[in-house]
Amino acid sequence: MRLLTYNIHKGIGGRDRRYDLDRIVAVIAQEQPDLICLQEVAEGIPRAGGEDQKALLAASFQGYRSIYQTNHRFRIGSYGNLVLSRWPIRRAHDVCLRYLNRKKRGAQLAVVDSPHGPLHLVNWHLGLHESTRQWQASYLLEHHCFRESAHLPTMIVGDFNDWRNTLANGPFARHGMRQITEPLHRFRSFPAYLAMSALDKVFCCSQVDVTHAEVVRSPLARRASDHLPLVMDFRVRHRTDAGMGTFRLHSQNLHSDSKPA
Repeated sequence: MRLLTYNIHKGIGGRDRRYDLDRIVAVIAQEQPDLICLQEVAEGIPRAGGEDQKALLAASFQGYRSIYQTNHRFRIGSYGNLVLSRWPIRRAHDVCLRYLNRKKRGAQLAVVDSPHGPLHLVNWHLGLHESTRQWQASYLLEHHCFRESAHLPTMIVGDFNDWRNTLANGPFARHGMRQITEPLHRFRSFPAYLAMSALDKVFCCSQVDVTHAEVVRSPLARRASDHLPLVMDFRVRHRTDAGMGTFRLHSQNLHSDSKPA
């Protein structure tokens, strides 16, 4: 199975500043992922052609299921996170990660019915401040919507904005999740045209076996966004202890959750 995570910067190139969503689609399609986790997907923003990118991306990957989460709203338009899945999404939640009065951020939680059993997937975009990210990661990992599926093979992906990589030995270590995107020098993804920082990351629980992970550094990827995408190939294993092997897939239950900091 293959997953791609990508901050698409609303389809605006990082160096030429040109809006071209077709470049984003081409970069993704070249990797042939089964799961596509995107951040900064625009809806109605004039700088991004006023287009509904979630609809355009869903149309570009026909047959994929999609869920979308609005994060930041402008006077005209907004942007957020998008998950496209080759397989059915049996459960989905939006969790608000806004901290104090800072810019709104969010996480998408989904249980995906993969060919090898249910997969618990989180797609998110964290804040720019260290204190914000520490709170956001801890809040999500202890949130009841996350905990109710935490016994499943679990992956957390997206734009972490964690340039100092402090989350790995903080909230994730406390919750027994390991970082796949290390050593950091192999996973530098920002800025795309001359990547210096490993902002885009993947964390997994012990039930996920990653066989390959890399940053996509094609010439087109260097132009299409201000971030480079990450791709990873993986397998999942399911616990067989009592209560864990009898997980029942529920119908999709999409809702928003918010808690003041």
